[in-house]
Amino acid sequence: MTAQRLSQFLQVITIVSLATGGLALGILKSSLNHETAIKKSTHKTTKSAKTLPPVAKNLIVEVPKSLQGQTIYHAQLKPTEKFIALTFDDGPSPKNTAQVLEILKKNQIKATFFLIGEMVQAYPQVAKQVVADGHELGNHTWHHWYRRMDLATASSEIDRTADAIYKTTGVKTALFRPPGGYLNNGLADYAKNQNYAVMMWSSLCGDADRHIPQVPGMVNNVLKTAKPGAIVLLHDGGGNRSRTVKALPQIIADLKAQGYKFVTASELLDIQAKEQATAAKTVPAVKKDENLQNQPHQQ
Repeated sequence: MTAQRLSQFLQVITIVSLATGGLALGILKSSLNHETAIKKSTHKTTKSAKTLPPVAKNLIVEVPKSLQGQTIYHAQLKPTEKFIALTFDDGPSPKNTAQVLEILKKNQIKATFFLIGEMVQAYPQVAKQVVADGHELGNHTWHHWYRRMDLATASSEIDRTADAIYKTTGVKTALFRPPGGYLNNGLADYAKNQNYAVMMWSSLCGDADRHIPQVPGMVNNVLKTAKPGAIVLLHDGGGNRSRTVKALPQIIADLKAQGYKFVTASELLDIQAKEQATAAKTVPAVKKDENLQNQPHQQ
């Protein structure tokens, strides 16, 4: 082999070696990048999983037996029993619900959230967070329809929502609120037959009115109707609730200043049931002979 041909052969070997080495280096680099991406993805997923509240287990929102299947506007309490319940409808929503939860947490208040089934399906993590923060849930139907419904439709609206709430949050609730407060479209009748307490309200801020009041008007609407056993209606979903969010801290502060304590809707019903049970025990029994003495005289 001549010197010239030997030189050409060595050049080819060098080029091949460099190309192969570069390819190997490229493959190695690509592999490392892919592995790093997987680790980052896994780390991100793990970190995210830690921040997401888990599904609760065996959480049951119950109501006293005497109030099952009943329509309730407020709890019947003594004037000195200054308990009040804040309730929020039409959530969960990704923005407003989170803001409401933060305000309630700062004030150490537990409330009741009446959830729409399709919103639970759309925002399951928000629904889980409501429960993780210690609040209770109620059923507000799947679609939030007002129209008249037959039995099959009414049962689907309520049962489908109950199923979504349970599968998402682990909560079974005996509280139901009919959309718009309509009691004669088939929903309330079905709910009563299923032993739900049909929860209406006695105080509202007006955030669902056609002409929504300004923040001071909302606050005033609640304060002027507040009383022991009141159930306050507010909204964390169903539209822009920025005014509700702004009004909520002032509503809470003013009610606290008036001596009110905040409880959930089911706790409010428990207080009523206990008061009534206590009152029944303190009523003196009428003896048989006393009862006869009080009968009208027969001529």
